[in-house]
This record gives sequence, structure tokens and C-alpha cells, in this order.
Amino acid sequence: MQSENPLIADFVKLANAAAGTLAGMTREAREGARERVKETFGGLDFVSREEFEAVKEMASRAREESAKLEARVAELEAKLSK
Repeated sequence: MQSENPLIADFVKLANAAAGTLAGMTREAREGARERVKETFGGLDFVSREEFEAVKEMASRAREESAKLEARVAELEAKLSK
């Protein structure tokens, strides 16, 4: 049922236009925020879990090898000091 009053009709048009504008501003703000987040985090180097685990395993092996070499050096130094 439409109103015969042009003032009410104009008010309804204005309210619809404001709602559309608000929806557009919200969408634009959301897209802008996403873009800023992409720019901020895009420059950071993140590694995957697989890469992290692989490097962790390599470091563990290197520590074990280092401990073996330290023991061997200590043994050789002990032989030389006799």
C-alpha cells in the first residue's frame, strides 16, 4: 500500500538511498582493510609447518653431530697430552 503523501515517499526514497550508501561504504571499508592486511603481511616470510619441522630435524641432527665431534676432539686431545 503506497502512501499518497509525497513527503513520506521522499523520506522512504532518502532512507533507501542512505541504506544503499551505507552498504557500499561498509563493503568498501572491508575491501580496504583486507588490502591493508595483505600489504602488511605480504612482506613477511612465513614458513609452512613442513618446512619448520624439516629445519627443526636438521638442527637436531647438527646438534648430535656436534656433540659427537666434541667428544672425538676431547679424546684426541687426551691422547696427545699423554
